[in-house]
Amino acid sequence: MTQTTHAISLTGSVATVTEYLGFAINNILYQRGVYPPDDFQQVKKFGLSLMISTDADLNAYLTELLQQISSWIAHGTCRRLVILITDVPSVQTLERWEINIETEPAASSSRLHGGGRKSEEDVRMEIQAVMRQITACVSFLPVITQPCAFDLLVYTSADAQVPSTAWEPSDPQVLKRGTEVKLRSFTTSFHHVDTSVVYRE
Repeated sequence: MTQTTHAISLTGSVATVTEYLGFAINNILYQRGVYPPDDFQQVKKFGLSLMISTDADLNAYLTELLQQISSWIAHGTCRRLVILITDVPSVQTLERWEINIETEPAASSSRLHGGGRKSEEDVRMEIQAVMRQITACVSFLPVITQPCAFDLLVYTSADAQVPSTAWEPSDPQVLKRGTEVKLRSFTTSFHHVDTSVVYRE
């Protein structure tokens, strides 16, 4: 019996990276208790049981955000997504989750509909490993007992087309003297994605 594997395309890579970002954000918000557990439901994705939000306002916000990020990734102008978890009373940053997105040299526009070297299944397994690590981070991250909020920062190249109404400039909000933990990365033949977290001990 033969097994068929499908090489991922550039458009498929953009969709996969965008999908990873959405599930990573949801997983982080759930694991870190930014929203109540009752505001999430369990779904199967990447071979795992993951939690996604059922909050209508949050989902509308994330959908619009990810649509724009997907466009930037497709044009090679999205460099990084940062998820900030902040203490509500003091507005102090407690954790800074950073997802870096690099376009591989081979990812040229001429290969838009062509297949990459890596199969969709290989990419899925790599993303599964990253998601497992995000979930396992609760074993070493400080317990958050106070009310928290989150903010999202997107780093783009200077030539990125930025909608004037929905986005505004921000400082990097670096967490000084924090402890950094680098998680696994994954590649699609077109994009290389690294994930890390910096937290205040």
